[in-house]
Amino acid sequence: MSEMNRHGITRGTVDYSAKDHYRTKVFPSPFYSRQEPLNHVKEWGRWADYLSPREYSCSDMEYFACRNTCAVFDLTPMTKYRITGSDALAYLDRLVTRDMQKVAVGRVAYAVWCDDAGQVIDDGTIFRLGDDDYRLCSQERHLDWLLASAIGFDVEIRHETDEVAGLAIQGPTAFAILERMGLGSIRDIRPFGLAEVNFGGQPIVLSRTGFTGDLGYEAWMAPGVAGAFWDALFEAGSVTGIRAIGIDALEIARIEAGFLTAGVDFVPADTAVRPGKTRSPLELGLEWLVDFTKPVFNGRRALAEEWRNGSRWRLVRLDVEGNKAAKDAYLFADARGRKQVGFVTSAAWSPVCKQSIALGTVDTGHGQPGDTLWAEIYYRRELHWERVMARGTVIDGPFWNPERRRLTPPGLY
Repeated sequence: MSEMNRHGITRGTVDYSAKDHYRTKVFPSPFYSRQEPLNHVKEWGRWADYLSPREYSCSDMEYFACRNTCAVFDLTPMTKYRITGSDALAYLDRLVTRDMQKVAVGRVAYAVWCDDAGQVIDDGTIFRLGDDDYRLCSQERHLDWLLASAIGFDVEIRHETDEVAGLAIQGPTAFAILERMGLGSIRDIRPFGLAEVNFGGQPIVLSRTGFTGDLGYEAWMAPGVAGAFWDALFEAGSVTGIRAIGIDALEIARIEAGFLTAGVDFVPADTAVRPGKTRSPLELGLEWLVDFTKPVFNGRRALAEEWRNGSRWRLVRLDVEGNKAAKDAYLFADARGRKQVGFVTSAAWSPVCKQSIALGTVDTGHGQPGDTLWAEIYYRRELHWERVMARGTVIDGPFWNPERRRLTPPGLY
């Protein structure tokens, strides 16, 4: 299905023929035949239109694979849009807040896009595959917004989620395993770089990206290649250790890395029901993604005003005392809980950091690195609810940031 704007320019192409969405509510991934035998707990969650394992056998062991050996996570459900055409660069430069002119072919850019009020709709990665060829990946579906924003631009926007299978290959031994597969040409890929490699005569795009804050790659391929690639990957990884992981293990890793999740750490602006519940990139600690030297981008006027006058909220990363996760906790300025200043959006016990960690939102009058905030934590023990006020120290930067994630070429762990 193609749509034409009033200038006669193709704005989008969507092919729904591959799936019967009217009869089937959820679909198996191209990797399902390999995932299903490994899923001993038989728990399947839903990510968009796909089955996605919460865990395979033990989320703790899956997490440690991510930090000690190699963890494999199915990225196929991630929303993918192919953006092509002579105005593709100009269109994306208008859509997102960062300067896309600086993103060269063969590079990947993390970006956010906002509404006219400067509130974040979503974040994601943009792959520059060619001069006028981009792939935008995000958690949520945004075809309507992308098409509306394309009016006046000579671009084609194609929803290609079902056409591209994806695997995240994360952990210290990820590079060694891929090199053992005969993909050694990736040794010179820098962080946020990508390269096309040959696997059994089929092209696969490997990007040095991930959602774990560790050394890792993401592989993008045609669905028909998925099974053979999985088999070769796990055979190569049998020497150093490799494990499929589910959403629960990935959640701990991404909190340690300080990464945000739409619908958890912020409400997407296009789905918010009540005013004042959304966030700007300045309030999410993403001011480095906002380039005011660009003359025009969505939300620029509102963000410039916020930059001059100050933000209402601030993102904080907290080292919380004790071993109880501060999930959904209110944050207070004092230990007695008299002045609430914010709340926790994500929390976990970090096995690698040996501490309780949290991401939260607080009033901008609080939350400078080194500040103390108090988390009101409720937890259940033998059917009874307990309450504790735990001291939280605001830290600067992610909780987990190993040097190996930046080394080029990576080490052979």
